[in-house]
Amino acid sequence: MDDQGRGPGPRPQGGERPAEAKNVTPRPAPLPYEGVWRFTAPALDASVPQARHAVRDLLLRQGVPVADEVVQGLLLIVSELVTNAVRHAALLSPVLAVEVAVGAEWVRVSVEDGHPYRPTALETDHGRTGGRGLLLVREITREANGMCDVEHTAGGGKVVWAALPLKSAQV
Repeated sequence: MDDQGRGPGPRPQGGERPAEAKNVTPRPAPLPYEGVWRFTAPALDASVPQARHAVRDLLLRQGVPVADEVVQGLLLIVSELVTNAVRHAALLSPVLAVEVAVGAEWVRVSVEDGHPYRPTALETDHGRTGGRGLLLVREITREANGMCDVEHTAGGGKVVWAALPLKSAQV
């Protein structure tokens, strides 16, 4: 993300506009908790709780004003996305990357791996004991009024991301 997590929504668009352009309102200074953090981890089962704890600790350390229920949903999303990368992409991608981007009103987590397969959220099948991770991610995101998607990377892999508002969805 080129704007360090700031922007009108979970997917900041566009680059900087020239300062000399007329009618341009200067961008406000970032809030102390805004930014983008990225770390890599081996595609191993042990990386799942490590990634979850790293994201939780980052949010606390940065003082992100995020509702408890949003944090819980976000951590479950991180667990599901890292688990999927470990289970389905490790053979072609022995290292995965986790990115956390925090804006003024939202937080976005993404997991990137080098496997080209683009997963889809499966429909509910009560007879299966697994395979519902992305369905769960999609539902948590929807309930929080957030967004999620899968994108291809320039290197042939993929990034699976979810963005949630910092405040809880009002029901």
